[in-house]
Amino acid sequence: MTTPQDSWTDDSAYEAYVGRWSRRVGEGFLRWLDPFEQARWLDFGCGTGALTSQILASCAPRQIIGIEPSEEFLASARRQIVDARVRFQQGSDDRIPVNDGEIDFAVSGLVLNFVSDQKKVIKALLRTLNPGGTLAAYVWDYAGHVQFMRHFWDVAVELNPEARDKDEGVCFPLCRPGPLHALFESSGLRDVDVTAMDITTPFSDFSDYWTPFLSDVAPAPGYCASLDEESRTRLESRLRERLPTDSDGRILLAARAWAVKGTGQ
Repeated sequence: MTTPQDSWTDDSAYEAYVGRWSRRVGEGFLRWLDPFEQARWLDFGCGTGALTSQILASCAPRQIIGIEPSEEFLASARRQIVDARVRFQQGSDDRIPVNDGEIDFAVSGLVLNFVSDQKKVIKALLRTLNPGGTLAAYVWDYAGHVQFMRHFWDVAVELNPEARDKDEGVCFPLCRPGPLHALFESSGLRDVDVTAMDITTPFSDFSDYWTPFLSDVAPAPGYCASLDEESRTRLESRLRERLPTDSDGRILLAARAWAVKGTGQ
């Protein structure tokens, strides 16, 4: 469930880079789903438990099964979420240890573009749904309105055109409304719908923006970590010049995720 440029093992680095923003998207995503109470949930690629915790807080679930390949992320999720309704298990796109027809809502946040065979995963998740259950997911709009990533990649490609091959906006063509709709519909889901989830991503200062890129927790930080010191310094300097900064040093950006849902047979 990873690409060659990323390493999903550092939960604190993940939180600083993207976890804090994922939580904001999750709030709108769950409101959009409008789930019934006492439902049985599957959170595929649950990571450190951001979406799981929001389901607990706002959806009154009967149970949640969180599936995640990273033992480090699972350990973090288990530390943070102690609730009898929640069970975290190791699994992946090749192995989802959930019984057929056990789930009312199968959801996945910021994961689908990282799996090796997306249609195979959708089919596997459909297997877990009861008749008429809902499958839903959201992914970043990498090519468009995730401004903290777009500024990074636009500058990185200006400095080194070869960086374009690592840009998520290029590498993840699924992360657009048309491909998402087509994936769900061609997998046999009914009443497929795609919508935009827009949030603000304010950074207190340049350090708050830049420091998360110094890990290798995702493709952009992974690329940054691969640079020699001189190249990384040039990238940092150009970003300082480019980013919109107010008189208090804050960097006020916005981000969009695309959410998709459909009904099982």
